[in-house]
Amino acid sequence: MSNTSATRRKLRARRKVRIAMGERPRLSIYRSSKHIYAQIIDDKSGTTLAAASTGALKESAAGSKTDRAAAVGKALAEAAAAKGVKQVAFDRGQYRYHGRVKALADAAREGGLDF
Repeated sequence: MSNTSATRRKLRARRKVRIAMGERPRLSIYRSSKHIYAQIIDDKSGTTLAAASTGALKESAAGSKTDRAAAVGKALAEAAAAKGVKQVAFDRGQYRYHGRVKALADAAREGGLDF
């Protein structure tokens, strides 16, 4: 891994999440310029339990990117509830907790996820 500032931010955030990762699955976020992707990962078995993205949502064409990120959070919470997942460890990666990342996290909390 290169020693870029983005890599350092990601590792710093992951280090804080690692404490809870043994007990809970991890909610990981990837943000591109157009879309946002979120998945709940069980690190013990290495499987993805639930996933959602703006590309997979039918209403993703409507609203701002922040509104679409909130829709992804709500859809992810519904998918997680269907799998029986209630508690997750939030892994924001290299992204600051504001804007689209915050909107996704708040919508996931409103949908029933606990983190």
